[in-house]
Amino acid sequence: MSRFPETPFDDAGKYVAAYGEEIAKAFATLDQAAFRKAAAALQDAVSRNATIFTCGNGGSAAIANHMVCDHTKGTRADTDILPRVHSLVANIEINTAIANDLAYDQVFSYQLQSYASKGDVLVAISSSGNSPNILNAIKWAKDHGVTTIAMTGFAGGKAKEMADIPLYVAANNYGVVEDVHQSLMHALAQFMRQRHMHDPALIAARSF
Repeated sequence: MSRFPETPFDDAGKYVAAYGEEIAKAFATLDQAAFRKAAAALQDAVSRNATIFTCGNGGSAAIANHMVCDHTKGTRADTDILPRVHSLVANIEINTAIANDLAYDQVFSYQLQSYASKGDVLVAISSSGNSPNILNAIKWAKDHGVTTIAMTGFAGGKAKEMADIPLYVAANNYGVVEDVHQSLMHALAQFMRQRHMHDPALIAARSF
């Protein structure tokens, strides 16, 4: 797995074309069996009215928050499902309180202690797979019967090994990894939605 870019580019057009190729190569490394398991875990959670939690740092935090939008409002368009999706990064007050009074590596696990129940699902997003707060969240979840899905990149890190379902993409560029993770988040939401649409013919006409 080579690093991107290995050498500077003088032409922006060539750079964006090469960047797109890197995304395609990263996508090709995804284990489709793992994606099927992730989709099934989310589907099962929705069918049982369980809660799906998301978390991440930096760009991964943005993906976690975006997941709430697409897996709540997006999946409900032309369906009868009512997903319960909660982002552990969305409330700046509780995150800064935990980080300031306890430790930043506890910001997600501490919230799970209050919110999560056995049978829920945690989607933890970390490009490196080694963020301490992500690893603590996965550990707490696994210890308490919460199914864990980890989106990772680079070498996968500890999160890849710890999670019940690793969604790993082999890429060494943060932007590429985050772009693929964002796409996986969208794909999971849209797959769920099209499975529950009243009229499958509306899929192309009413995509989101």
